[in-house]
Amino acid sequence: MKVYNTLTKQKEEFVPLRDGEVRMYVCGPTVYDYTHLGHARTYIAFDVIRRYLEHKGYTVLMVMNFTDIDDKIIRRANETGEDPNELAEKFMHFFLEDMEALKVKPADVYPRVTEHIKDIIEFVKKLEEKGYAYEALDGVYFEVRKFKDYGKLSKVNLEEIVAGARVEPGEGKKNPEDFALWKKAKPGEPKWESPWGEGRPGWHIECSTMSTKYLGEQFDIHGGGNDLIFPHHENEIAQTEACTGKEWVKYWLHTGFVMVKGEKMSKSLGNFVTIRELLERYSPEVIRFFVLQRHYRSPLDYTEEGIQHAKNNLERLYNTIENIRIALEKAEIPFKWNKEEFELYEAIRKAKEKFYEAMDDDFNMAEAMKPIFEVANAVNKYLAEVEKPKESVLRKALEFFQMVGEIFGLFEEYFKESKEESKEKELIELLIQIRAELRKQKNYALADEIRAKLREMGIQLEDTPQGTIWKRIKV
Repeated sequence: MKVYNTLTKQKEEFVPLRDGEVRMYVCGPTVYDYTHLGHARTYIAFDVIRRYLEHKGYTVLMVMNFTDIDDKIIRRANETGEDPNELAEKFMHFFLEDMEALKVKPADVYPRVTEHIKDIIEFVKKLEEKGYAYEALDGVYFEVRKFKDYGKLSKVNLEEIVAGARVEPGEGKKNPEDFALWKKAKPGEPKWESPWGEGRPGWHIECSTMSTKYLGEQFDIHGGGNDLIFPHHENEIAQTEACTGKEWVKYWLHTGFVMVKGEKMSKSLGNFVTIRELLERYSPEVIRFFVLQRHYRSPLDYTEEGIQHAKNNLERLYNTIENIRIALEKAEIPFKWNKEEFELYEAIRKAKEKFYEAMDDDFNMAEAMKPIFEVANAVNKYLAEVEKPKESVLRKALEFFQMVGEIFGLFEEYFKESKEESKEKELIELLIQIRAELRKQKNYALADEIRAKLREMGIQLEDTPQGTIWKRIKV
């Protein structure tokens, strides 16, 4: 398996630091507003990466932080008149709700900045002791020029940074490019005691502290959006490797932007669509499917037409799975396979091969989508050709859809069989029988009403020469 490492700008063989285990950290949200599609794209992508690693047999330890104290949170709290802690708590709760709705598996640990202030202070003290940090009038700063490898992730040039004024303001900084580790308290802001007076952490130090606390001084994967490469991840590397003296992260993975009419989707441009807004119009699986149609590193263009197209394609796959379910009810246990069974089997075998090839090539989800449709087409062709389908080959097709569904976070509702669903099926079959009796009695109005009510509930009835069949249509 190969992954594209932002640090080396090339694909590398994936070999974790410990056999059978992957430790990964994904930069979580600064919780001051609702989650939009740009954020969700990153979390869905890393959810699939994690699911695939688990599918391959790795034990994955996943950490995602919450930045619950920050300039943006304080600014928003001042605008709304809320307490910054309450504002952050509210939006953290909304974020977790959105992730659950999108079927993003929860991280193993969600460390919050405000619960790790002592750890952050200790980290800054170590940097000070090693000569990388110094105190100024308004806080404690990291002296960038003392870290010789600065720029190795983003390939930025220090002189260009200063010339381009891509620096944080600060009173008493030695150099313009130095960044804050600890910010001294301003009136009315949340603050904590420290050796440098009351204040709060800088942004970059949080992730270094919390990731090393839970994953160790060296771990396998650090992920986030492209916009975090510089300055956030570059600064994280500098302060962490300066502190530990070790190479920190083995593989750096970054997701591409969600674009709207050629511009990055962002809060500052106001061109964003929240997950809550999307969920009012589309199911979580449609949103996931839309995101997975492009390679995670590539830009993703958001349009209503694009998401509608994803919905239609997902419906096609659901329809195929339903066709398999219906066919299995009348399928026979075979004593032999004919040409048609061998053709379908071969299509499934080749599709599985292609799926793994794509996912092993830097988690190429877009390419891995193609064999799913190849199996769908092969299944539909098979069912159209044979009079009596064979159970064994249909089960192989169903197992293929279940496997890719578990990795991509799709078809979950279909494969989540429960006692309640079993009872629901019995009830649907009973209503189909009652409807058939009503039609015999020429009570078409009541028969049509049963059909209409079932459709409202996401169950579509289809009258065929072999009898009435039903399909789930909730997508």
